[in-house]
Amino acid sequence: MDDIKEGLQEIAGGNSQAAVLVTIVSVKGSTPRSPGARMIVFGDGRTYGTIGGGCGEAEVRREALNALRYRINKWYTLDMTNDTAEEEGMVCGGTMDVFIEYVDESQAEFLSKCLQFINQKDTFVLLTLVRSDDSAQVGKKLLITNSEHQFGDLGCPDLNSAAIELYAAIGKENKPRLINLDHEFKVQENNTGFKYQLFYEKVTAPIELLVLGGGHIALPLCEMGKILGYHVTVVDDRPYFANTQRFSSVDKVICNDFCKALEEIEVTPATFIVIVTRGHRHDKICLRQVIERPAGYIGMIGSKRRVKALMSELAEEGISVELLNKVYSPIGLKISAETPQEIAVSILAEIIQVQRG
Repeated sequence: MDDIKEGLQEIAGGNSQAAVLVTIVSVKGSTPRSPGARMIVFGDGRTYGTIGGGCGEAEVRREALNALRYRINKWYTLDMTNDTAEEEGMVCGGTMDVFIEYVDESQAEFLSKCLQFINQKDTFVLLTLVRSDDSAQVGKKLLITNSEHQFGDLGCPDLNSAAIELYAAIGKENKPRLINLDHEFKVQENNTGFKYQLFYEKVTAPIELLVLGGGHIALPLCEMGKILGYHVTVVDDRPYFANTQRFSSVDKVICNDFCKALEEIEVTPATFIVIVTRGHRHDKICLRQVIERPAGYIGMIGSKRRVKALMSELAEEGISVELLNKVYSPIGLKISAETPQEIAVSILAEIIQVQRG
């Protein structure tokens, strides 16, 4: 939900504008976005997030404004394979099912709770009832945290119990998907004969991009990281490099010895670490400090020869081969990058690849 966080903040702030939440729940064929992508549409026409842009998004936006006008929830299928789509220049050629829901007072309260968990960097599973024989149930949600705390209600005690059982079975899955349940609340593998349809998604904490080293590559890396919506921290032990004038767009600049700084920084699976210090000695210090911590990604710059030598040193010092093999180094996707900006692109491309699994 990080791409619509600003819109969620506006809703949580008691904005008087009515709003609609649009979520892609399933796709077939080639589509611009995947299930879980969202867009918020306000009554004055403003939007946050995107489900793919272009005329397809414009069509869904019109449907969203109609849902807002009548204060209803609805299922809508966007077909990008027909002649009209071809005439309008759509090149995806697939279909996209979206769930459009009017944000009433109770939904606004629930979305505010989601935002609270996001701001706390908590991971949670969100289950939304997108189809039901009882239209009054449609749109109801249940949030389950990693500690199994629950918030919300699907409108039926038995359905809540079934959802909790689902969480126990698939709560570690990262890929959003639709789940069909029959009248007895059992999972239906086919797409027929279901009474309830739940949209399952795991909402993870926003990416924390931790850049160790404030040199030439760090500048475009941090700027692009902010464009991607990451929370960016940069660390360097040189005041000339680690200052808010040089890194005006980042969330946090730390000027301190690398070891001391890393002792105070919390590293979680949502932390993606990039080591781009000014030399072999500092790279080794940083890698030694973070390699045994639960980061989602650790990448280190350097030539193959230099990296091989450093890894051999750490292996001799007792670092396991398994941990060393998890380090992405030389860092970045192989795109023949040369300039600091190009290297930053290659690093972020690799991070996105890891993030998306």
